[in-house]
Amino acid sequence: MKHSLRLFITFLLTAVCLPVTAEAATKIIVLPLEDEIDARAWQHTRRACDKAVAENAGLFVVRMNTYGGALDAADSIRTALLRLPMPTVAYIDHNAASAGALIALACDSVFMTPGSSIGAATVVDGQGQPMPDKYQAYMSSIMRSTAEHHGKWLAPGDSVLSWRRDPSVAASMVNPEKVTAFSTSEALDAGFSDGTVESVDEMLRHLGITDNDTEVFRPTLTDDIIGFLCNAGVRAILVMLILGGIYMEMHTPGLGVAAAVALVASFLYFLPMLITGTLPAWIVITLVAGIVLIALELFVIPGFGVCGIAGIAAVVVALCAAIIPTENSGDGSITLAVLARPMIIVGIGIVAAVGLVGWLTSRHGPKFFRRHSELMLTQDIKDGYIGVDMGPARLVGHKAVAMTDMRPSGKILSDGEVYDAVSTGSFIDAGQHVRITRYENAQLYVEPTQLTPEEQS
Repeated sequence: MKHSLRLFITFLLTAVCLPVTAEAATKIIVLPLEDEIDARAWQHTRRACDKAVAENAGLFVVRMNTYGGALDAADSIRTALLRLPMPTVAYIDHNAASAGALIALACDSVFMTPGSSIGAATVVDGQGQPMPDKYQAYMSSIMRSTAEHHGKWLAPGDSVLSWRRDPSVAASMVNPEKVTAFSTSEALDAGFSDGTVESVDEMLRHLGITDNDTEVFRPTLTDDIIGFLCNAGVRAILVMLILGGIYMEMHTPGLGVAAAVALVASFLYFLPMLITGTLPAWIVITLVAGIVLIALELFVIPGFGVCGIAGIAAVVVALCAAIIPTENSGDGSITLAVLARPMIIVGIGIVAAVGLVGWLTSRHGPKFFRRHSELMLTQDIKDGYIGVDMGPARLVGHKAVAMTDMRPSGKILSDGEVYDAVSTGSFIDAGQHVRITRYENAQLYVEPTQLTPEEQS
């Protein structure tokens, strides 16, 4: 009896002293993509991915309802999703078209609500017309490689491995002649959907997740600002203001509006990289060195040569390098395709800067710039400037008579007018015939000559 009582007490104490443990709830990050896929959406996605990694989330959900958007932003989002260490799920609430289809295809699992659709990934321009074949081929290759990323599996009831997402079907979504898009049931039959659900909670139950800590990652004002400044059109305008401001300031006395515009535009241009911490120091150094070299060429070194060319090249390299996307290459390499977009943006900005300077310095430009820019200043006699009379230049090549001895300067008579002149050779006696050779620095130059028989008669 005592032995049994001792065992009971021991068991009770052990049960009380053992720590109580419970399975931790699964951390889930839900990323809403319910507008156009653009630079703002990419910045929002990047921050959400960083948060998911930092908090060791167990699942990353992309809640999607979009008709598509910019290919470069969609490709960046796709790459970020493929690199996440945790499982990713696309929850399509009605639409995942074009760029949205690419993003959904990058996720490990896809669930769709009834009545949803996915596909139609043809690349179109701003008017909705299909882009040339090379753009379609590039998009098709991205869709194919994304489908291949999910590999092959042994489907229930099959004995042979097959693609989990068929690459050829994924590539067919880009065909501009026959657009491929799937309804909810068609996507399920084609293997591009893993189930039909009514809500995110139902999807989680389908995945076997009942205890979870779900956080919806909402965009912030910072995301909006960065996304706006990363827009290609905004970047081209900022390049125009930077280069145009620098040029105008170098031709304007003192520091003024042009310098302020260039500084503000430079700050806004590099602000997204500063906020995200992706701006290398060498880019800033290259930009400053380029501006210094251009200034030396304009104000110190006569003519235009090595310093000017090197300065322009340094500024262009810095502006291009600052906006080169590095998230799309896993090994950090830079390809020609990656370089093309930044070069086009900066090139458009340069052309726009030339046009802006030309307009500001023309008679159609604002009077404020015309009054303060050296490019538009005129040295009028009424303002105290001394003008040079170019009328006597018409006498070059004519013959005249020395009115006085020229030793070497004196006076000559030509066409009934008396002019000051200088002999370019020997001294000339009064009355001797001369020929006017040139007109320089408001001075006529002559040399002795003889009259022809016709002129003597």
